[in-house]
Amino acid sequence: MSAKLCPGRLANPLTRREILSRASNGFGLIALNSLMAEAAPTLHFTPKIKNVVFCFMPGGVSHVDTFDPKPKLTTLNGKSFDGFYQVGAKKETNRKWLQSPWAFSQHGQSGAWVSELFPNVATRVDDLAIVRSMISGFPLHPRANLLMHTGRNVGGYPSLGSWINYALGSENKNLPGYVLLHGGAVPPGGLENFSNGFLSASYQAMPIQAEGKAVANIEPADKATALQRAKLDVVLAEDRQFLSTIGSNDAIDSAIRNYEMAYKMQSTVPDVLNLDKETDATKKLYGLDAADKNQRLYGLQCLRARRLIESGVRFVEITCPEVYGGNNGTWDQHGELKKGHEGNARITDTGVAALITDLKARGLLNETLIVWATEFGRTPHSPIADGRDHHETAFTVWLAGGGIKGGTVYGATDDVGMHSVEDVTTVHDLHATILKLLGLDHKKLNYKFGGRDVSLTDVHGQVINKILT
Repeated sequence: MSAKLCPGRLANPLTRREILSRASNGFGLIALNSLMAEAAPTLHFTPKIKNVVFCFMPGGVSHVDTFDPKPKLTTLNGKSFDGFYQVGAKKETNRKWLQSPWAFSQHGQSGAWVSELFPNVATRVDDLAIVRSMISGFPLHPRANLLMHTGRNVGGYPSLGSWINYALGSENKNLPGYVLLHGGAVPPGGLENFSNGFLSASYQAMPIQAEGKAVANIEPADKATALQRAKLDVVLAEDRQFLSTIGSNDAIDSAIRNYEMAYKMQSTVPDVLNLDKETDATKKLYGLDAADKNQRLYGLQCLRARRLIESGVRFVEITCPEVYGGNNGTWDQHGELKKGHEGNARITDTGVAALITDLKARGLLNETLIVWATEFGRTPHSPIADGRDHHETAFTVWLAGGGIKGGTVYGATDDVGMHSVEDVTTVHDLHATILKLLGLDHKKLNYKFGGRDVSLTDVHGQVINKILT
């Protein structure tokens, strides 16, 4: 059968070189892509983990109210802050030091300090490596979110999940390698946070929402499997014929792969998301019986995360429902700090702690990394008595799971939480550490784009070896 051309395109006589080129770049390329996708990934180190669950807390969680207690703020509370704080085009001069409205206490054998905001996560501190010395460099939500996800403060670059999917793929041929579990909100920075950037479109995140229909358009239009398969084969044949006329094209090639993946997902995704086989005790552990609807939905996504990584998905991200912080991220409490942080903690604490507990009970925590992170912290001073502003020079993240030295507190801020001063840690350091646990060298994982080898960490990043086993 002769290849079909686009309407209006004239057929030119083919040279011998063109014939060979089309043969190699058309069906041959598709076959090669299939073989490469099934090949074992090339690892730089012996991996400690297989999967990552990224619990992202958009909006800026206050470090001095959660995992980094500052008793000095109690002494300074209400006194004038005479430092420099820029708001828009002018310096604010009416700011005062603000103590935490929540009490801190020590937990576990490690004695790590956690505020009363997270009573459930506090019971798991001996599994956590708490990094108190993070810095961002960007006090704006969109740029800081993009930095946390892509290693850049501008759009157009692949996200962490996409890089990992590109390097390792999915362990399950019927499921994508990168899944986003969301509550209907998109963090500042938009979908670029979960984008494939310049990598193939098949590496971007596949979204699953908490409420309503989990995955749009997943049900087959034809109940008869043979009929649906026949229709799909016709579409794929047309796409492949068109691809053979123009040579290699990522958009068409990705469309072909995505069609096939969608077809496979129709039988696999409903089973993975079906909780009928989960015990009542497990559902209760994740808070699916909670009075707060948003707590139930977040717990549902945490339970789905366990089921997805159990089924072979490589990277799962869970974002928060947008309840208290508005469109700048749910933890963005410039005002009503107590109401907002307590609400967000109530929504997320049970599910996150349950994920650690459940994975550990099933023997999966030693091959899974859980990362709990936000884009920056919040100021230890404020112009009002119940709010904190953006703070990029100090914030906290924590990690748990395979290869992580549990019960560790790494780095430190100064005595009021203004600056990271000990073992200062960048977002690129965090990314380098995550890749190392997966068996990947952040300096060697790259992709040729724009005439240069581009990587997640660019020319930055040092592995945080002190928190690793």
